[in-house]
Amino acid sequence: MKLNINKPLVVFDLETTGLDLVNDRIIQISYIKVMPNGEEKRASIFVNPGKPIPPLVQELTGITNERVKDEKTFKEIAKDLEKEFTGCDFAGFNSNRFDVPMLAEEFLRAGVGFDFSKCRLIDAQNIYHKREPRNLAAAYRFYTGHKMDDDFQAHRADQDAEATYRVLMGQLDKYAPDQVEDPAMALPNDMDVLAEESRMNNNVDFAGRIVWHDMVDKDGRPVLDKDGKPRRQEVFNFGKYKGRAVSEVLREAPNFYNWIMANDFPQNTKQVLTQIRMRESMLSMNASATPHKQ
Repeated sequence: MKLNINKPLVVFDLETTGLDLVNDRIIQISYIKVMPNGEEKRASIFVNPGKPIPPLVQELTGITNERVKDEKTFKEIAKDLEKEFTGCDFAGFNSNRFDVPMLAEEFLRAGVGFDFSKCRLIDAQNIYHKREPRNLAAAYRFYTGHKMDDDFQAHRADQDAEATYRVLMGQLDKYAPDQVEDPAMALPNDMDVLAEESRMNNNVDFAGRIVWHDMVDKDGRPVLDKDGKPRRQEVFNFGKYKGRAVSEVLREAPNFYNWIMANDFPQNTKQVLTQIRMRESMLSMNASATPHKQ
């Protein structure tokens, strides 16, 4: 099946020194860039993380300190990746929880403000878990009829990206609207639908320190927008202000912003919080500038 896309889709996978968004680094990024005309471009890039690769990670991935010591750092390749990825949507396996947030952090550390909010983020794992809850190896066997161990070497980004691509294509074949009896199981070949199917949380930032929450009035009733849908606002999801609206906390306790910016939080969290702060500042300025009716 050919993907129904109107802009390039980057199917990608990362290998990293660990799972900590703040302290760990990318050691390999592999991707398949699928163009609307069906053309496919594959790339696999090893990256010098600027820190030792833990022995367990070396054992799992086969990527050693010696292998990456002469490779470029992420900062050195960031601009090229930005150029390659601009205007694309992204797909991966568990990518919305880890690979996209990690890639966003690396871009920010490199001084490149790649804006993932303008991309549709498709996570084949989320789609899979909603229908057949297992892991990549089980998904590969379920959707392709092959054992992943027979076709690929495990824990290599290029191999996992290829397997993920085949899983996504298998999902579209299996759940094609004309192939399923239950309409609720249908999965249209549409990037908007796939991105919606991949969404598993209400995170505003990738780490989930700030989340969306439905607004309520003083009587606890939902506040609706002009279309009758619940209005949402950003709230903190940690610490002493957990559950409080971010805009409210920024007004009442501005030093909390400074504390976050000075401490060990993901760069993406700081970026999102700064954007909210700037928005609220502009709204306050505009309100002050609006003349009051007599």
